[in-house]
Amino acid sequence: MMYQQAKHDRRLIMEKDGSSDYEVPFAHDAGELDDFAPASLVREALDLPSMPEREVVKHYVNLSQMNFCVDNGLYPLGSCTMKFNPKYADVLSSMPSVACVHPYQDEESVQGSLELMYRLERALCEISGMDAVTLQPAAGAHGEFTGMLLAKAYHDKSGELRDQVVVPDSAHGTNPSSAAMAGFEVIEIPSGQDGCVDLEALKAAVSDRTAAFMVTNPNTLGIFESQIREVASIVHEVGALLYYDGANLNAVMGKTSPGAMDFDIVHFNLHKTFATPHGGGGPGAGPVGVRERLVPFLPVPRVVQQEGRYRLEYDHPDSIGKVRMFYGNFAVLVRAYSYILRKGADGLQKASERAVLNSNYLKHRLQDVYDLPFKDLRKHEFVVSCKRLKEEKGVRALDVGKRLLDYGFHAPTIYFPSLVEEALMIEPTETETKQTLDQFAEVMRKIALEDDPEVVRSAPHNTSVHRVDEVYAAKEAILSWRAFKRRTEKG
Repeated sequence: MMYQQAKHDRRLIMEKDGSSDYEVPFAHDAGELDDFAPASLVREALDLPSMPEREVVKHYVNLSQMNFCVDNGLYPLGSCTMKFNPKYADVLSSMPSVACVHPYQDEESVQGSLELMYRLERALCEISGMDAVTLQPAAGAHGEFTGMLLAKAYHDKSGELRDQVVVPDSAHGTNPSSAAMAGFEVIEIPSGQDGCVDLEALKAAVSDRTAAFMVTNPNTLGIFESQIREVASIVHEVGALLYYDGANLNAVMGKTSPGAMDFDIVHFNLHKTFATPHGGGGPGAGPVGVRERLVPFLPVPRVVQQEGRYRLEYDHPDSIGKVRMFYGNFAVLVRAYSYILRKGADGLQKASERAVLNSNYLKHRLQDVYDLPFKDLRKHEFVVSCKRLKEEKGVRALDVGKRLLDYGFHAPTIYFPSLVEEALMIEPTETETKQTLDQFAEVMRKIALEDDPEVVRSAPHNTSVHRVDEVYAAKEAILSWRAFKRRTEKG
């Protein structure tokens, strides 16, 4: 079952020969634009090739055939929940009543949009056990940052000087970054022998300077924090807030909620849990939910319902203000709301049940050829180690990920969380079939049992670009045509 990636060995479109008898439509003399734009913004020429639409379409379609995406293969990127995006949501979000509205329109002309936002907020409250939600944040990390600003505003209002945020060593990297950006000192604590929060370490770390403890449940190992109520008690006893990183909400919908676990703040990854485009597929959304005592600090405007009408309310003097322009990535919000409506409460619960089932089935098929640290039962994702492969064959987690590409599977997350040596973090999600999981398991086993380790160490072999130098790529990033042009001109 070898994979052969499409390979179109073509130049960048900026390098293509633009000489032809084809004229660019709608070209204007610079003088004709004087009435529309300041002279300083008018360019005499564009560094673009002149070519017919046919050539442009052909160029980009060929490039698309070289891409790997969640629509054409398994994307088991642990922690990122790269699951299939239902197409009905794309259709709904493309409707003129969604795509053509503008946030500067009069409220009376966008009542349907405001109602959708209001209803989505209430649905997220029901799912999370929170009392109120803001839809403004544009991504999960942006939601984290917003949550930290809320924690800061809450403690400042009470007159307490709290300048520290505690995180476990299994936390997502954005957790300490978001806390630091909000002005907090970050205190990291180690996990216990079971991979969960070490209660004694937590007790030693929290104090009257602690603003919040940031944690996700299940954690990044896919292990449910069974002592989460004890964690909440420890945090609340010192007057701090408990923050829920919603990255792993896909594992617990309908079974429990952050509210039931006694969390105070939660962010949602709509582009993960609720199957909207993720990463290069479109913008994200990271709404934030809070308990009642934090509601006054939420960003403005707030969507409120009054006498059957919906309006935007700004009169909240303790609000942290806006955290982005307008009110959220609206097309993403529409997709998420349609997903929630289509699934319903029972459907969301079944999605979590299937995600956990798929994860544990795949883990069971791999745990005899890869090392499984910590306890056996996992939730929506699991982490295995390639430490033994590295010691016996010189094959690293990176090599396994590269070799998977030869079989048409995207690599899992590697080297995260850092407390597992040579980690492979695998999340199959609920949208994959048993047949796909079996195929992936067979390939993973074949890679681990490969007679010639050099085949794995030199992979991939069937992709259009073979093994790249990641260190060089990170240090000498060429991310635009202009950067490429400058580099080639330097020789």
